[in-house]
Amino acid sequence: MNRQDVEKTITEYLKPIFGFALKRCKSIHDAEDLSQEIAVKAFRGLLVKDDVADMGKFIWTVAHNTLSNYYRDAAKSMVGVSIDEVAELIADPCSEPDTDDNAEAIRRLRTEIAYLSKLQRRIVIAYYFENRKQADIAGELGIPLGTVKWHLFEAKKELKRGMETMRNSSELKFNPIKFDSYGMNGSVGKKSPEEFFRSALSQNICYCVRNEPKTVNEISDDLGVSPVYVETEADFLAEYGFLRLEKGKYFVNFLISEPTSELLTMQNDMYRRAAALFANDLYDELTDSGILDDSDIVCNQTDEPISLTESPRADRNFLLWSLIPYIAACSGENLMDQHISFEEVATYRPDGAHDIYNATVVPNNLMLPADYVYMKNWSGPMWNVSDGRMLWQVNSEWSDREPPTPSFSEDAKRVLSLYRREEYNILSKDEYAWLAERGFVKTNGDYDGQFKSSWQIVVLASKEIQDKLLAIGERIKVKYRTDFDALKAPYVEAVLKSVPAHLRKMKQYELQFLFHSDGWFLLHCLTVLLQNGKLKKPTEGQRKLLTMLILEDK
Repeated sequence: MNRQDVEKTITEYLKPIFGFALKRCKSIHDAEDLSQEIAVKAFRGLLVKDDVADMGKFIWTVAHNTLSNYYRDAAKSMVGVSIDEVAELIADPCSEPDTDDNAEAIRRLRTEIAYLSKLQRRIVIAYYFENRKQADIAGELGIPLGTVKWHLFEAKKELKRGMETMRNSSELKFNPIKFDSYGMNGSVGKKSPEEFFRSALSQNICYCVRNEPKTVNEISDDLGVSPVYVETEADFLAEYGFLRLEKGKYFVNFLISEPTSELLTMQNDMYRRAAALFANDLYDELTDSGILDDSDIVCNQTDEPISLTESPRADRNFLLWSLIPYIAACSGENLMDQHISFEEVATYRPDGAHDIYNATVVPNNLMLPADYVYMKNWSGPMWNVSDGRMLWQVNSEWSDREPPTPSFSEDAKRVLSLYRREEYNILSKDEYAWLAERGFVKTNGDYDGQFKSSWQIVVLASKEIQDKLLAIGERIKVKYRTDFDALKAPYVEAVLKSVPAHLRKMKQYELQFLFHSDGWFLLHCLTVLLQNGKLKKPTEGQRKLLTMLILEDK
């Protein structure tokens, strides 16, 4: 451009350039210096350009770039710099920071905006990034205009404070944990554990606040994740009772176990000794007393096709697989210390669940003994009641059933209802097909002609036989009560020391079930009997209904 046109153009923009500088500088003197520098750079640039299509865009690009250099020269860090200035750099689509310092400042400002409260974040974004009027923001949010102004003022202070602070991340940023397993005590809801602990983020948020309450920003610093994501996930976990929020801080509301080699070795030894005492005596009395031949213990399980005329009786090994864990779990309930009730420590969840959750984090450096017994594919004890009957079961590595799903309870109740109905009437063809698919019955013959069905599950047909079986277990537990108390005392003490104070009551409730309805105890009872050859491994045909029975509801 020729010099005359350039001078005319710069003269037209002098007042807007000064206004731009005055808004961004601490003093009129600084604004005068900055506006003069912008005008000089724009003047020189236009002298060598003949193809400026958009004069306004050219002038304001020069202005922003000059402003960036001004900030860099004024201070290498963001201490003391107006938040408005950097925010407007971000908001302006024409601005392209040309220095590393300015780009870093903008990156840090974006990060710090995420640390604002949800309301402040909405107001800041609407005002600075969407260029909306404060009155419009107030109307949309349904709050007074003065409140919007106050939040903008407070947000600036928070942003400046954050940008002056060096945020420190914990090891979780670089070495996140992963839940090795989940457990649940109580009634299931419509959601599965995978829906709650659906990501590494949700698991690490819970783990981060297992020992002490933290704010969203503190969690974010620990994990090295934007508070926006933490806030959303923490709200979801709090809605379903896995986190609690008090005074702006979240803390975990379920049990996260991070066992040591020493604690697991102590646990394994305790259960191995207790199971050896109880399970061997129980097996011997069940097989020697003749009670397995009682007509009220009913089971027609067979690996062969069923006959139209004869009803086979299941072999004793299959009966024992169901009876031993049931007796171990349910006998001697009057011997338990039950000073803490389930209601005191369980959580009601919006999906209908009422339960206590457990999760386990397994350290990488665990050194366990060669004889350590692992809990593989274990679920239970579990029970459901319908029509005066109970379906009781344990899932393990030896059984062949899917883990419990949200439909588990309804399926169990359907089994009980069909069992009750078939005592009086033949079921429909579809109902028999549903039961047969799950292994509960075998059928033979023509449904519309000569037809027979045979239930494959162990049934305790009267309360009298239940009482007899549980009395055997109680006598053995009374016999070894002193031994059991001595075995569990050091373990209970060690476990409670490893649990955060606010969750100890929840853990104490669970410890009340040691050597009773306790999955680890049942697992060790079965393992010790397998190891000494008293129990035989089930056949493939027996695995669907293994460790499951139907009995009268008490």
